[in-house]
Amino acid sequence: MDRYLTDELLAHFQAHRQMAFLSGPRQVGKTTIAKRLCEQLGKMDSYLNWDNQDHRSIILGGPTRVATTLNLDQLRESKAFCAFDELHKYRRWRDMLKGMFDQYENDLHILVTGSARLDVFKRGGDSLMGRYFPYTLHPISIAELAQDHMPPTMIRNPQASDDSSWEALNRFGGFPEPFTKAEQRFWTRWSGLRTQQLFKEDLRDLTQVQSIDQIEILAHILIRQVGQLTSFTSLSNHVRVSIDTIRRWLSTLQALYFCFAVRPWHRNVPRALRKEPKYYLRDWSLIDDVGARAENIVAAALLKSVDWWTETGQGEFGLHFLRDKEKREVDFLVSRDGDPWFLVEVKTSGKAPLSDALQHFQQVTGARHAFQVAMDLPYIDRDCFELEKPTIVPARTLLSQLV
Repeated sequence: MDRYLTDELLAHFQAHRQMAFLSGPRQVGKTTIAKRLCEQLGKMDSYLNWDNQDHRSIILGGPTRVATTLNLDQLRESKAFCAFDELHKYRRWRDMLKGMFDQYENDLHILVTGSARLDVFKRGGDSLMGRYFPYTLHPISIAELAQDHMPPTMIRNPQASDDSSWEALNRFGGFPEPFTKAEQRFWTRWSGLRTQQLFKEDLRDLTQVQSIDQIEILAHILIRQVGQLTSFTSLSNHVRVSIDTIRRWLSTLQALYFCFAVRPWHRNVPRALRKEPKYYLRDWSLIDDVGARAENIVAAALLKSVDWWTETGQGEFGLHFLRDKEKREVDFLVSRDGDPWFLVEVKTSGKAPLSDALQHFQQVTGARHAFQVAMDLPYIDRDCFELEKPTIVPARTLLSQLV
């Protein structure tokens, strides 16, 4: 299936000289996008994968060898195109790209993909500042299924999705292959292999971490504690490593797109929590608890939107939560250019009463919108962002208006 970033990357290469860095979780669809762009902008031998031994020898030959492979010495009507897949596994990848870009900027469009955050695993080398724009590929969301193309506006018109897609997304997650197949036995095998690759290959190849088994224990604790306040002391006692090691390992799991952190919003909120983050998974299908899974689905959709809006130059957006020392709490706050924009409280049932905390924190923060999202309510064809008072809304409606 075509992913939402394909058209955006095509537009990128039409408008910008910079390289495009596309990162995201393993098996989320980056290679599919890279090959699709090769078909549309170049040819299939312009796809170079570091994990392919023949391709690796070309990359190790440096910019001149790559240029020869791409026939950059021939006159062309338009720029050539090259996609480097999993290039961050090469220790000197940044030096190689800098040399390639500086020498062939006028002749070549460059896409770089990786299953780890490319701004984290630098492994030394010169800076690429000003030479690339980053893009993050997220799992499938209900908005991506409901809409054919990304609209020029930030907030979409609401769009209905079919029941089977909504159910498959909830049960099997947003990674393309298990979502498309929607089969329990396939998901079980796929999920096990993906987890093994993450912990046995990616951690080994990209980090200096030796205690893989202990990091796996930490990951299993995170799965059970999705959406809960994080106690680094408690995690340290469970895994039997120092608090500093826990913090470092959590950063590594985020860089490898296993999980992501949502931090508290405290500006202008009396007695607000300031430190303890919450963690959510990139693959919510691993979560057994219905409430935690629902919260994670919404968190993932909000983060996807926040990244999209920021990376496409529509402003600076952030995802946070609210909690004060009186234990009033709202699951999510989305900020826009440093100011609260809208609040989201997640409930599994539409029968739950409207949250007092939602109303309280809207008044305190001045957020324009406040939504209590109900996972079980049917789609309603109405723009949620027309509402400014706290309102219970169907998840299928609100999320269809995001990314």
